[in-house]
Amino acid sequence: MAFKGNLETVVELKSSPEKFLNVWKCQAHQVPNHTPTNIQGVHVHEGDWVKSGSIKIWKYTVDGKSEVFKEKIILDDEKKTVTLIGLEGDVFKIYKVYNIIWQLTSKGQGCLSKVIIEYEKLNENVPVPYVYLDFLGRITKEIDEAISKE
Repeated sequence: MAFKGNLETVVELKSSPEKFLNVWKCQAHQVPNHTPTNIQGVHVHEGDWVKSGSIKIWKYTVDGKSEVFKEKIILDDEKKTVTLIGLEGDVFKIYKVYNIIWQLTSKGQGCLSKVIIEYEKLNENVPVPYVYLDFLGRITKEIDEAISKE
């Protein structure tokens, strides 16, 4: 049984790749306002809100459970990607590696967002993180809804 894997889903967005990237570059502190039932808070642990390589701590609810996730963000304007490299948090009770990637591709006035989870399970009894993929799909849609109204 494979312990490593990638899960992917594609979400169609109304906003442009640049506008969606801008949320993560300059407005990550607003994400809890865009999707309050999923994300309850975020704060900078190291760095700042706008610098690639900064470290943030997120408080969120997935599958009815409150969890915490500490990540380092990598932004790539050229490739139109946002990568959250997991450092610590509740997911690491069952996963050795847990990274989130948004790859954005223009489509008409909006874009397609490929949401990818890179993971490595601690053992064979750990589930594939489908619940987290569903969660990320929901927050992606809710962030898009909020910023496309602005």
